[in-house]
Amino acid sequence: MEIYKTYKFRMYPSDSIKKKLDSFLGTTRFIYNYYLNAKEKNNNLKFSDMKKDLKRLQEENTWLKDIDGSILRTAIDNLERGYERYYNKLSKKPKFKKYSSNQIYRTPCLRGEYKGKKYQTIKLDLERRVIKLPKLDEIEIKGYKKLTKLDCNIINATVKRIAHKYYLYLLVSEEINLPKFCPNYIVGLDLGVKDLVITSNGEKFKKLDFKREERKLKGLNKWLSRSQIGSKNRLKIINKIEVVNEKIKNMRKFYNHLITNKILEANDIIAIETLKVKEMIEKGKNHLAKFIVNSNLSELIKILKYKSKWQNKRIYEIDTYYPSSQICSHCKRRNRELKDLNIRSWECTECHFVNDRDINASINILDEGMKLYLKDLRCELKAS
Repeated sequence: MEIYKTYKFRMYPSDSIKKKLDSFLGTTRFIYNYYLNAKEKNNNLKFSDMKKDLKRLQEENTWLKDIDGSILRTAIDNLERGYERYYNKLSKKPKFKKYSSNQIYRTPCLRGEYKGKKYQTIKLDLERRVIKLPKLDEIEIKGYKKLTKLDCNIINATVKRIAHKYYLYLLVSEEINLPKFCPNYIVGLDLGVKDLVITSNGEKFKKLDFKREERKLKGLNKWLSRSQIGSKNRLKIINKIEVVNEKIKNMRKFYNHLITNKILEANDIIAIETLKVKEMIEKGKNHLAKFIVNSNLSELIKILKYKSKWQNKRIYEIDTYYPSSQICSHCKRRNRELKDLNIRSWECTECHFVNDRDINASINILDEGMKLYLKDLRCELKAS
């Protein structure tokens, strides 16, 4: 099975390479903003015409010839993708990029043959821990200490600068051997408010606490509002804000991987509720919306899905409007008065069993997931 995977490395460029990287990042921003401005003036302008216009722009601005040409075309591709998402109502209209925002550029790995020798524009050497990018010298990288060789095809490389730190995101295609599917264990997962994930086995994963980081951001944003626009102190504050945001992002990512690894190691079939995260944020109360954003539930589900594919394990998504919290997991009687999220435990009026709201919901999700699995199993037996 072929999969796409991204490896993240920290880059340690020399001062001369830093200048080139900054110029590449600045050029990406320039091209993006230049053609965004042209698109706003003439909405009928095609993106294919923009790429043809690059030659004229390079002749007028000779410094563009020192930049990797694929970066210029990729900037237009990003703009096109932004407008596609906007037309499909998946995101807002593309905006002009600022210098203060996170800088990023992407370059594809081109392959060819010249005089009987094969070459590619991106070369990775994990034994020496260096990366060779187009129009740049070798750059030292760190990450994945146990990884000494990559038997895969490099598709593209993305360079990102966050608070004077440079990161490399390497997208590759790999061939993996799927293990045999053995349905030995099944679990139901409820994504809660008090706790992040609750399993049908009674295990609870608490939500992360960002109070310390939020206090830092509050103070830094106060300083930012009082700083003078264009000053060096303002840039220093922006860099500090980026560092805190990156720390929060890394904490979420690490915790999500920790949870998903633990669940997938112990189970072969996972039943999970289908969440409309965007709708929950828009319609939810302030504290609920804040919890959903901080927990990054959509990312947790995304990680769980792609890891289950790699390990040949199955995920069944339960209907969004299935009342898992209102049904007693013992006698299946429904209590419609349990819509209030503040009720954390309740006694069933039929069997008088005291249910924990979240564990009870995860057991009901498990039962629904089991029904879906048995339905698939019957279809497979009929087909065979």
